[in-house]
Amino acid sequence: MTTPSAQTDRFVHDRLPPRAQWPEFRYDLPELQIPDQVNLVQRLLDDAADKGWADRPMLRSPQVTFTYAQARERVDRIAHYLVNELKLVPGNRVLLRGGNSIGMALAWLAVVKAGLIAVATMPLLRAPELAKVIAKGEPVAAICDAKLLDELLAAQKQHPDTLRHVLKFNAPGDDQDLGALVASQPAEFSACPTAADDIALLAFTSGTTGSPKAAVHSHRDVLAACEAWPRHVLKATPDDIVTGSPPLAFTFGLGGLLLFPMWAGASIYYPDVPYNPETMVRQMGEHGVTICYTSPTFYRQLAPHAKAIGIPSLRICASAGEALPDATRQLWKEASGIEMLDGIGATEMFHIFISSAGAEVRRGAIGKVVPGYLAKVVGEDGAELPRGQIGKLAVIGPTGCRYMQDERQTTYVQHGWNRPGDAFTQDEDGYFHYQARDDDMIITSGYNVGGPEVEDCLMAHPAVAECGVVGKPDDERGMIIKAVVVLKPGHHGDAAMAKALQDYVKQTIAPYKYPREVEFVTALPRTETGKLQRFKLRQNA
Repeated sequence: MTTPSAQTDRFVHDRLPPRAQWPEFRYDLPELQIPDQVNLVQRLLDDAADKGWADRPMLRSPQVTFTYAQARERVDRIAHYLVNELKLVPGNRVLLRGGNSIGMALAWLAVVKAGLIAVATMPLLRAPELAKVIAKGEPVAAICDAKLLDELLAAQKQHPDTLRHVLKFNAPGDDQDLGALVASQPAEFSACPTAADDIALLAFTSGTTGSPKAAVHSHRDVLAACEAWPRHVLKATPDDIVTGSPPLAFTFGLGGLLLFPMWAGASIYYPDVPYNPETMVRQMGEHGVTICYTSPTFYRQLAPHAKAIGIPSLRICASAGEALPDATRQLWKEASGIEMLDGIGATEMFHIFISSAGAEVRRGAIGKVVPGYLAKVVGEDGAELPRGQIGKLAVIGPTGCRYMQDERQTTYVQHGWNRPGDAFTQDEDGYFHYQARDDDMIITSGYNVGGPEVEDCLMAHPAVAECGVVGKPDDERGMIIKAVVVLKPGHHGDAAMAKALQDYVKQTIAPYKYPREVEFVTALPRTETGKLQRFKLRQNA
């Protein structure tokens, strides 16, 4: 790194994997030549004025619209407060907790502009899950939607010496609201002169165990991602209005519903309450939305409303987060007239690296490799397989996996290639066809759920002797979570017990992780060494 790091807090830098375990990074295209000193928020937000976008809309809600200039002013005041009042220094981590809203977007941008490291968390997480994030990432401060404070404060009590400051937003009329606190701060903030390889964010992914993994992404990574899929496949314009359902805590949502629109000079519409299918269709029509991001499950639910109500402004529909069944693609096309833009990405890679749009779409395939990336289907030895054979996906490009202090780095990165853990085939024309996950991840309605995490939760229930949790194929959600449970003596495996266990999971961890199906058995399949044979549970499911 030719430009010295601006991050004096070296917590994350010191916990990166050894260089020998990093993937190879490739910057073969002219647009991927990122300067060695760059702050991604300066590039995307401050430089908008130089492109003539200062007075163009950037952030929209039912109540208010902020231009790029207005958003910059608010971001700058927040950044000043973090540095001047809280005395945070570059490299400190800041936990962000909130749904998709203008307040959440402004907070994320301010954190990164100040050289701090954003640690965005899913709004549905409960205190035990937040506590794991705090224990691993050691955030000094948190910025939280006022409606979601309770679980965060409960988690803070477990780590009071680590998480010292908790700020709240979306609390109008409260003198402790972030907007009120920062109002007296200066309106201009000079972006921290971060090196391109300084850290911008930690993206926590649940993985297949209860231990969260933190994927590390630099300012260079994020800007390179902006120059890949958005430039070559999505092709948004400053006239586009973007909306969708994936949370900003997902890199899918962070890119699609904040950073990629900013790169294009477009605007983002955030609803004031989470979407349901009908309200999403109606609000897309009312606000002239042109680009939508959501999961295949949600597109299925949107389809009847789109057909009945119509969304004449809509021109691009991006799908990711789970496999897109061709039946869903055709259902949506019949309802909306739009050919869905499919893609596969990964938290570890930041965003989409295989995708095709428009005339390039081929039924049954996700698409071709995005310019800037290379991808291949390999066998267990890492050698590329002949076209048409099922193997594991391997990817290399301008972004890649670096876990923070995690032995799973050597599983994800092998011989310099990223191995996301998906089984694929590639046809003679270069199209990639998704087959399956090859681990214990359950992808349900676009959410990644680790089976062992749900098992750990169920095992804490006094009636449960042992259990196994797997994904069961489902036409509506892609997969549902199924729990196979052995009860302790004296308890009965009936409908009431199934509901009690479901309610227990909902109240203990994020509600979307609850098992929609509970089966009671007398014993679980195990190896001679006692290891649970989840593949047998999956076969039965």
